[in-house]
Amino acid sequence: MADTTVQRRGLMFILSSPSGAGKTTLARMLIETDNAIVMSVSATTRHPRPGETEGTDYYFVDDGRFDQMVSDGQFLEHATVFGHRYGTPAPPVREAMARGRDVLFDIDWQGAQQLKEAAREDVASVFILPPSLEELEGRLLARAQDPEDVVLRRMQKASGEMSHWPEYDYVLINEDVDRSLQAVCTILAAERMKRARQTGLAEFVKNLQTGD
Repeated sequence: MADTTVQRRGLMFILSSPSGAGKTTLARMLIETDNAIVMSVSATTRHPRPGETEGTDYYFVDDGRFDQMVSDGQFLEHATVFGHRYGTPAPPVREAMARGRDVLFDIDWQGAQQLKEAAREDVASVFILPPSLEELEGRLLARAQDPEDVVLRRMQKASGEMSHWPEYDYVLINEDVDRSLQAVCTILAAERMKRARQTGLAEFVKNLQTGD
């Protein structure tokens, strides 16, 4: 039987949401269920949280090192969020995409805008909304990662973050995480099938026509 595998270019797949709406949970679940996508690892100036590992969750750097990386043009995008700086190193992303792997980004709207400016044709973006503000606050309190004053700041910022939903390709209301994961997987599958991303399609069709 002939090989029906068509070579394709990897894509940058963005999940964004207000803190607590579910983007990190959905990103983790997507990585666990789809071996064709890898997680982008950001550099950050914040300290590690319990259980976080250098090089797996983040690259933990000080402000001086972060400034140098910005100056050297090493980031695809970078932003300051709640007093801490985050940035996506470009080389690992470009290497993965060149091998036909997709790269998943768990970033905010500022980072999403920068990625689109840098590589619009390679980006697909999903904005995740909570079903209600009450549910959002409950999730933030339940995860017990931040003190109450930080939770309050996150809630105050949520409205502004949600105002950016029209800038995304897809919008998803995360009422049930399993249904939301299924929707994310459907979006990703459709984006992978776009003609422009299937770089080997012309050769495949040519071989079909000639019988090779």
